[in-house]
Amino acid sequence: MLQNPQQQHPHLFSPFTIRSVTLRNRIMVSPMCQYSSENGFVNDWHLVHLGAFATGGAAIVMTEATAVEARGRISPADIGIWHDDFIPGLQQITRFITEHGAAPAIQLAHAGRKAGVASPWKGGKLASAAEGGWPDAIIGPSALAFHDGYATPNAMTAEDCADVIQAFVQAAQRAVAAGFTILEIHAAHGYLLHQFLSPAANHRTDAFGGDLHGRAKLLLDTTAAVRSAVGEDVPIFVRISATDWLPTGEGFDIDEAVKVSGMLRKVGADVIDVSSGGLSPRQQIQDGPGYQVPFASNIKQHAEIPVAAVGRITDPEQANEIITSGKADFVAMARELLRNPHWPLLAAHELGWDSAVWPNQYLRAKPTRIK
Repeated sequence: MLQNPQQQHPHLFSPFTIRSVTLRNRIMVSPMCQYSSENGFVNDWHLVHLGAFATGGAAIVMTEATAVEARGRISPADIGIWHDDFIPGLQQITRFITEHGAAPAIQLAHAGRKAGVASPWKGGKLASAAEGGWPDAIIGPSALAFHDGYATPNAMTAEDCADVIQAFVQAAQRAVAAGFTILEIHAAHGYLLHQFLSPAANHRTDAFGGDLHGRAKLLLDTTAAVRSAVGEDVPIFVRISATDWLPTGEGFDIDEAVKVSGMLRKVGADVIDVSSGGLSPRQQIQDGPGYQVPFASNIKQHAEIPVAAVGRITDPEQANEIITSGKADFVAMARELLRNPHWPLLAAHELGWDSAVWPNQYLRAKPTRIK
């Protein structure tokens, strides 16, 4: 329990303004793939899944990785935003989230060489065309497969890179039309933009490869193009993997992550959502409570940009300390919110902040503080 029960305003529940959006606290729902879509369309599952986090008190409710191209889906069951037909279903979700006081956010994504695999409960292997996959259309920075059982991607041409940038731009415009007030560009977890960042996946010798500036070019050009397309009012987050967890010199690492984060700030990014890993099956992750928070803190300090910290954040005091100490500006949570979508409301009570707004329908369940 909180050592000082008289505390009136835990930092975890302080508001934060980014451009035109003011957030009610510092709790963000991390993108979590649901593998529950048909042909890219959201359905009742997505509405209930995401809506519960809004009624549960989170400030930012973010969709799962939402594909900007059909060939960019992680699985055939991912949601998409590569066509205007997806907008009405997404609007239903953003309306509900907004009505319950949270900011609807969307993660715009392209899986690159990790695309086209079956849902985890269907084995997670490369899906054949008969299974709804597209094994011959998978792309990546270089013709290097992620792992055994994955497709060897088609190495992208400069024209392919331009097409991907345009796909992100059009997806961002559709997202704004659908009512999302925050956009996140996915450049983590071994997906396409991360593949370009890492020398373990990017063996190119053209303008999109080589040194860090070349490897970062596709991400920077994409971020700049999205900023130009959506204007100055819309916050743009970028999720990165701060390290590939590979031996020194083999992959993308925290030193490069700090430099890229500074570059991203200059082209219009507002927040770096700091995760790690996913690029190589050889990764050696040093796991534990809050294990990625030091990466976020490093980037916040040296790249001078707000950050979200994620990874084994489960306890209210732990989350509050991350914000209070200045290690991060947001805590992004996934599994803990799956276990309890109302974690933010209960955390507020745990921290002595009884001004958190419970839905009227749930007021009977609001804990009361014993004097």
